[in-house]
Amino acid sequence: MGGPLLWFARDLAVLHERRIGPGGPESPIASAALLEIDRRRGELVMAIDDWVARSVPEHRLGATLHTETIGAVIDRLAESSVRAHRALMTLDADDDRLHSAWHHLAELSDGYDDLVRDVLEGRRRLPEW
Repeated sequence: MGGPLLWFARDLAVLHERRIGPGGPESPIASAALLEIDRRRGELVMAIDDWVARSVPEHRLGATLHTETIGAVIDRLAESSVRAHRALMTLDADDDRLHSAWHHLAELSDGYDDLVRDVLEGRRRLPEW
């Protein structure tokens, strides 16, 4: 269930988990591993954008250009999701950073929903990189 976008998003989240590391943002990760993670993220973003280009009808003339591709937005959502879940597991319930992480994820999710709706209804078009 879920289809390609969900699978890509899951793979991006796994990469962001590896990127952050087991000890959180303060734990160092080898630069070679970081480069490999980022290379793979770039491949997944391109795969998402390719799937969107093949699956979504072309935009109408006059549609406003969005600044990011769907792949880039999903990559940011995956990272935010990992950070929110990490905060949930490591911070106290009354910690402002926990609430901030979940608020950020909710805003990104709402923005993604709005973007998809606008693209499908022909009000927005996506950059072609």
